[in-house]
Amino acid sequence: MKNRITDLVRGLRDLPITSAPFVLAAIAGVGAYAFLQIADEVSEAEFDALDRGLLMAFRQPDDLATPLGPPWFREFMAELTALGGYPLLTIIVALVVGYLIVARMFGPALFTVLAVVSGTAVSQLLKVLYDRPRPDVVEQLVTVHTASFPSGHAAMSAVVYLTLASLIVRLVDSTAIRVYVLVVALLLTVSIGISRIYLGVHWPSDVAAGWAFGIAWASLSWLAVAALRALRGREGEG
Repeated sequence: MKNRITDLVRGLRDLPITSAPFVLAAIAGVGAYAFLQIADEVSEAEFDALDRGLLMAFRQPDDLATPLGPPWFREFMAELTALGGYPLLTIIVALVVGYLIVARMFGPALFTVLAVVSGTAVSQLLKVLYDRPRPDVVEQLVTVHTASFPSGHAAMSAVVYLTLASLIVRLVDSTAIRVYVLVVALLLTVSIGISRIYLGVHWPSDVAAGWAFGIAWASLSWLAVAALRALRGREGEG
């Protein structure tokens, strides 16, 4: 059974940073704590004034139906937010998993699917559990159908892009490439979350909670990889 479990990380490289597991555990703990704190404050309406203020800060003061910036920027934000939508994320994950399968890295391919699917399921369960209405103080510039808390786009962009980043940094040896991949994943996650507020479909606290959940989940995935790699090392396998 050990061999089957550790096969999930077969072919991945070990990172030279020995303290990484402790850092990842700390990030996961902070993320989980932040999510619970935000959820508690939201349930008690403690963030209502701040949420409204930040949401309206993205709109023209004399016309809350119109966001700041020229029309082309609104279109840009609408297209940017699609990078955190389920259709595009599904395609990206499928392409990466397809590559891993072609490269005969079946364990990492399965690990990627398990990490993303489980994160998606938990994110959707949280939406059902909290069932927070979408913002109604400004016009929503894109169509939405689910509950507001936590932001699925913010959560899943963090889960997907950071989890994929955790795989890529273990497939290359270059420190520069590893840093680049991590920075890109973080920038995508932050940008997508901000786009949800700009488009008026999420309260800022929804996005903050989504980030907290997504980062915590991705950190747990990274931690799982580190643990399995350590176990595989003790078994004397590559």
